[in-house]
Amino acid sequence: MMPMNPIRAFSALQRLMLILICLAATCFSPLTAAAPQEPLEADRIVAVVGDEVITYVELQGRLASALKQLQRQGTPLPPQDVLERQMLERLIMERVQVRAAAETGLRVDDAQLDQAITRIASGNRMNLTQFRQALEKDGVAYARFREEIRNEIVMVRLREREVDSKLVISDGEIDNYLADQKNTGAGEEYQLAHILLRAPESASPEQLQKLRQRGEQALKRAQGGENFAELTAAFSDAPDALQGGDLGWRALDRMPALYAEAAARMQPGSVSDLLRSSAGFHIVKLIGKRGGSAPTSVQQTRARHILVRINEVVSEAEARRKLETVRERIVNGVDFAEQARLYSQDGSAAKGGDLGWLNPGDTVPEFERAMDALKPNELSPVVQSPFGMHLIQVQERRERDVSAERQRAVARQALRERKLDEAFQDWLRQLRDRTYVENRLEEK
Repeated sequence: MMPMNPIRAFSALQRLMLILICLAATCFSPLTAAAPQEPLEADRIVAVVGDEVITYVELQGRLASALKQLQRQGTPLPPQDVLERQMLERLIMERVQVRAAAETGLRVDDAQLDQAITRIASGNRMNLTQFRQALEKDGVAYARFREEIRNEIVMVRLREREVDSKLVISDGEIDNYLADQKNTGAGEEYQLAHILLRAPESASPEQLQKLRQRGEQALKRAQGGENFAELTAAFSDAPDALQGGDLGWRALDRMPALYAEAAARMQPGSVSDLLRSSAGFHIVKLIGKRGGSAPTSVQQTRARHILVRINEVVSEAEARRKLETVRERIVNGVDFAEQARLYSQDGSAAKGGDLGWLNPGDTVPEFERAMDALKPNELSPVVQSPFGMHLIQVQERRERDVSAERQRAVARQALRERKLDEAFQDWLRQLRDRTYVENRLEEK
């Protein structure tokens, strides 16, 4: 068997999209409104993460943004103190991940950040100047918005490197999956929302009991008909808590096994029991269910690429500059295959960068999105993926019936999606437990 090409990671997870987060500017109450006997509260430290701090003013700024988001979604607002605790935990988890990225040298330079913000602006049908003006009109500090987006990108890349790229799916797991599929309906999709109450890695029985009681409280309210999105904002420790915990439409085989088992027994609108996993306690609500049919054919793409890896010696900027030079040569008539053999740091270099016929899901999402946007014989701009910087050229496309090989590829992709959520939550919990965290929110 030939060694797997590094871009063939079968990472079908819908990675974190760059979401426009309107960050409210920090506001201070006018001094003239306060009576002498009612002094205004000064800024204070509400959490310590490693050797860094989170301040009360920072927490309130992020909370103001969250409140705007919840109001736009029409979500009933939990009590202020509940939202404060939830937002502080979210800030702590972000800081833990950004610190871990910095310690390993993972960073996003200004050029890459500018490109990401330009894409966000384009998605809102604005140029960069219009987008900046719109943010300022909404009371959002542009410099702060840039750093929030920088941190979002860093966290996505950290997850790709530390979790996604290390997940292994064995041939035995694929065989078992295909055997199970013969006994289940194909094409059905479920829309789920969830609440996660995260347990520490080495939680004591007392901590677990307290967490279980909190979960039972949330479950009782959910089963009593309270707004699930509001309960998610109030109780969930998951990153999607302020989005109502919505997991989108997924087939059973593309969600964590714990959720799939619960969803298979539920009717739309119903709420699961309190579920237990290594990550903590879960509550799942089935929002909707729909049928479908499995595809009988797929579009395959034959492509080739040149890869320059990023490491301690070669920075992202250097890799990008090197490939920009190579791209200019190819545009001016130099043979792509020749340049691939000279410069590509991938196993396909000896074949002129040829990757053969690729099915949907065979490559990581960043590579696949760039490849799918190309016409035959078109050369991509420099594209970044978890493996480094790429130049991609599509040679041809074709339609093919789903074969046994393709079924195994689909099975591998589904198994990755099922296991990635669980692996990510386990990794987050372990990362937080390894980091010194002190929560001072309740201190006055």
